[in-house]
Amino acid sequence: VQLQASGGGLVQAGGSLRLSCAASGRRFGSYDMGWFHQAPGKEREFVAAISWSGTSTYYADSVKGRFTISRDNAKNTVYLQMSSLKPEDTAVYYCAATLTRGGSSRFSEYDYWGQGTLVTVSS
Repeated sequence: VQLQASGGGLVQAGGSLRLSCAASGRRFGSYDMGWFHQAPGKEREFVAAISWSGTSTYYADSVKGRFTISRDNAKNTVYLQMSSLKPEDTAVYYCAATLTRGGSSRFSEYDYWGQGTLVTVSS
C-alpha cells in the first residue's frame, strides 16, 4: 500500500489542523493505521493509531483530548484532527500502516509509511 499525507501548514498556538493520509491499494481496510511525528533533532514518536475497522483508537498521552484519529475505508483515507495546538506539536507528521493489531506505538511494527507533512505551530 502507498500512503500520501497532506494537510500540514503553519498555524498559531490554540488553532486546529486536519491531516489526511490517502492510501492506494485494495487492502487498505486490512491495516491498522498510525500517525507519528518527528521534531528536528528528535526521534520519531507515536501520536495516534486506529484499528482496521475504526472501532478502536489509541493516543499518546501528550495528545489525548486534543487530537482525534479517524478513518474512512470507503475513501481509503485516515485523518488526524488536531486541536488546541501547541508549539511543541511542531514536527513532520507521518502516517503509517501495519498488520499488527492493537494500536502499536512502535514504529518498527509499521510496514508502510507516507512521505510526511510539516506542521508548524507558532507561539
